[in-house]
Amino acid sequence: MNNSFLKNHQSNPTSNKGMTFIEVLIAVFILVTGILGAVAMQASAKKGSFDAMQRSVASALAQDIIERMRSNDSANLVAYEGSDYGDVLNAVPTERCSTVAGICSAAEMVTNDLYEWELSLMGADVVNDGNNLAGLVGVRGCISHSLNAVTVVVSWEGRTEISDAEKNSCGTAGDKRRQLIVEAFIN
Repeated sequence: MNNSFLKNHQSNPTSNKGMTFIEVLIAVFILVTGILGAVAMQASAKKGSFDAMQRSVASALAQDIIERMRSNDSANLVAYEGSDYGDVLNAVPTERCSTVAGICSAAEMVTNDLYEWELSLMGADVVNDGNNLAGLVGVRGCISHSLNAVTVVVSWEGRTEISDAEKNSCGTAGDKRRQLIVEAFIN
């Protein structure tokens, strides 16, 4: 083997330059692509989290009115029926039934329960500078019953378009409509 070739090759300063500019550009491109992917994933996760929060709120609202109905006399189930809850807030009931001294009849409890449920549906129970901060967008609540079987539907407008299954006529039909249907039995 020719030692002069190895000697000349090892001592040649042009052969040991390190990373080239192209290699640095490729490394930066890969790094930027990874960072952009992480940011896009975070945005997607945030949207999914918001949609899950909306469904959770709708579920809590449906369970709330069902528990209110169970607390009242089952003979008053027909008084809870309606398909326009959340459209316009009803007037404040004359008897609020919210204090120990405020003992209410079963009929007054229905009026009070529906008023408070509508407040929650519309987000009017959390207000800042006259703006409702809670609740769902374009919300409608519908209650129906057959004998002691109760169906509560909470319908709202989501952020993205999907196929509207139109399972229930509660709320305005559209590509952004979401619905939560809860069925319960009340004795």
